[in-house]
Order: sequence, then structure tokens, then C-alpha cells
Amino acid sequence: MSDLADAVRAGLAARADPEQAGPMQRYMKSAMPFRGVPKPGREDLVRELVAARPVPPADEFTAAVTDLWDAAEFREERYVALTLTGHRRWAPSQDASWVPLYRHWIVTGAWWDFTDEIASRRIGPLLRAHPAPLTPLLRTWATDPDRWLRRTAVIAQLHAGEAVDLALLVDVVEATLDDPDFFLRKGIGWALRQHARIDPDWVRRFVDDHPGLSPLSRREALRHLA
Repeated sequence: MSDLADAVRAGLAARADPEQAGPMQRYMKSAMPFRGVPKPGREDLVRELVAARPVPPADEFTAAVTDLWDAAEFREERYVALTLTGHRRWAPSQDASWVPLYRHWIVTGAWWDFTDEIASRRIGPLLRAHPAPLTPLLRTWATDPDRWLRRTAVIAQLHAGEAVDLALLVDVVEATLDDPDFFLRKGIGWALRQHARIDPDWVRRFVDDHPGLSPLSRREALRHLA
């Protein structure tokens, strides 16, 4: 057991609110129970831990977040593990070698609250920093049997702005175009709507050129376009 992971669990236990735990679990439709620690409480815990401890060595950090995720008894442990990997002070420098860990979290987390954060805030930046290994990988994920990997491929570039790889965006959307899954269809619309902030005419043309887009994807893509 990691000392850091133990400290996170102790901090969550100290902040636990049983009255909130049930509603949080029901809202997230989670089989894993909650402690009842909303996001502000979790962020406060992370701030306390960072202020009270030196920056951990990379191997210790990785062991801690892996422990928090894999041995989690409450969903907040996984939320904190994910928060820590994005911490500017504590998280080690990340490269493509982190992708297997994030893939494991996407597949085992298997819900939008984990997938969306990992896709847009972890995989997306890695894609922009290391396009050579990540670009073909996301094309592979777009056809993976796991729907959360497919969603990751579609929404990974949400925060790319003008740096979006349009060829990749087209490929992953077209690869999932016929997928009946709600989360895939919603994700396609979300990815296109986000790019419409940069190039609305491109999105209009893309939607017109792809009559096979689901009504949900089409509606989401054009939501803010006149």
C-alpha cells in the first residue's frame, strides 16, 4: 500500500458525508459506492496533501495513483487519482508511456465521468505533444470493441483549438458514424460543435457531406450555428 494513497483515503474518510453518498451514487449510476465527498472537498484534500508533502518521486507517484485506482472501494478514490495525474506541481512529466495506464483507467472506469476527463485532459495533450505514436493509436481506438475507447478517440481533441488534427477528427468520426451507442453519437456531436468555435463553415460542410450522421450527432454539432 502506498503512503500517499493511504493519506488520500484517510482524507476522504474524514470528509465523508453519508447523506450525500447515496444521491451521488444514484446520479452517477455507479455500482461502486461513494464516500459523499463532492468535488470542492476533493480539491481541498489535494491542496492539503500537496502543501504538506514534498513532490513524490515519479515511481512513488505512479504507484500511489495506481493503488488508488485499482484498489478503490469508493469512487472518489479514482477521482483523486485522476486529479493528481493532472496536477502541475506533482504529476511527473508525461509522454506516450503513460497511455497504457490511461487506457486501463478508461476501460475499467467504463463511464463518462472518467472517460471524458481522461480523453480531453490527458490523452488530448499527449496527442498534441506526441502525435507520431498517438495519432495511429487513436485511429485504432476508434474501431475498438470498447465503447469508451471509441468515445475517447472522438473527443480527445476537444481542447485542441486551432491545433486540431482535422484528418484525425474526420477519420475517427467516420469510423464511428454508424455506431448506435448514445455516448458515441453524443461525443461526435460534441467534438464537431467544439470545432465549430474555430471553423463553423467546415463543420457545416462536414455535416452536409455526411447524411449518415445520427440526428443526435447532427443536432449537437449544429447547436450554436445559425
